[in-house]
Amino acid sequence: MDVQEKKSVRSCGENIVEMVDLDEETFAVSSSSTADACFDSVIGCIEDIIMDEEFRLLQQTFMEKHYLEFDDSEENKLSYTSIFNEHVDLLEKHLESQLVRRIPGFSMNSFIQILMKNKDQVSSDIFDMLLTFTDFMAFKEMFLDYRAEKEGRSLDSGLVVTSLIPASATHSGSSSSLQ
Repeated sequence: MDVQEKKSVRSCGENIVEMVDLDEETFAVSSSSTADACFDSVIGCIEDIIMDEEFRLLQQTFMEKHYLEFDDSEENKLSYTSIFNEHVDLLEKHLESQLVRRIPGFSMNSFIQILMKNKDQVSSDIFDMLLTFTDFMAFKEMFLDYRAEKEGRSLDSGLVVTSLIPASATHSGSSSSLQ
């Protein structure tokens, strides 16, 4: 009677436990605490939601509507406050409603507290996106990055190499022409 039962439970309300029955002794090996399993479940749901076309369209539309309002100066415009509040109302509420639908009993306030304690366990992209709901400077930085990318000033957009020699010109010292 080597292994009779091996059971993995992966829901937010239960611990991830593997039950292994070896001869007369039963061992329970916990892969994670209940809190860790719940946290991981929420992060997985968040990843699914933000990759969903509906969320991406909401975010893209919102960014397009407001990005020209933001400029890279020390002083913040009064209009930023209403845009920030609209962002929270639109995107955070959408995210929260999706999480409540997928995870019964979900509380965004409780999750944010746990997130701040476990931020090193979350990918930086997810953490930065969530931070834009609570941290105004992260929100402003998101808009500044978006604007820079739209205007071709983004460092993250990749390196573009352009030849300074026209395609019809010939290279001196070489018998072949550049084409």
